[in-house]
Amino acid sequence: MISGIGGIGSLPLKPEIGGADTTTDLFQGARAPMAGSEIGTTFAEALSQAASKTVNTLQNAEQVSIQALRGDADTRQVVDAVMSAQQALQTTIAIRDKVVSAYLEISRMGI
Repeated sequence: MISGIGGIGSLPLKPEIGGADTTTDLFQGARAPMAGSEIGTTFAEALSQAASKTVNTLQNAEQVSIQALRGDADTRQVVDAVMSAQQALQTTIAIRDKVVSAYLEISRMGI
């Protein structure tokens, strides 16, 4: 079975000023407030919520697949759930790759 993600450190996430909000579905629960609001979301919270939504999507696809094996779910429901899980996983992998790439760039910088 798929399990949750542990906690990570806290880094502040600043809201975009004067621009359109371009967050994906994974980050909608972690959307930073617009300018003028004093409550913010940390980067760690945003990543944690995105990871939790990804895990929930994968678990849902797993449950729908099991229901289909029992004959309780339609093939279309299974395909929709699996495609959604695949998209969430690909997004998560892309984010991970960008974080690793950024870390490697920072580690190569001279001090």
